[in-house]
Amino acid sequence: MEIIKVFARNLKKYRNEAGLSQEAFAEKSGLHRTYISAVERERRSIALDNVQKIADALGIETYLLFIDQEIK
Repeated sequence: MEIIKVFARNLKKYRNEAGLSQEAFAEKSGLHRTYISAVERERRSIALDNVQKIADALGIETYLLFIDQEIK
């Protein structure tokens, strides 16, 4: 499992389900839009405190960002 790929996919999925643009989500999470974009494109790793900020902004449990929903 590629954890960065799984996290990026889940972040984008939950953000889109919440109807938030990257800019609106960045504001809500307290992170920069370019950082959110880089994480979603798998260009950046992410610190644990930022994982928590993202989960809180999405209103989901943190572990959901790490579950590979495309397991075959």
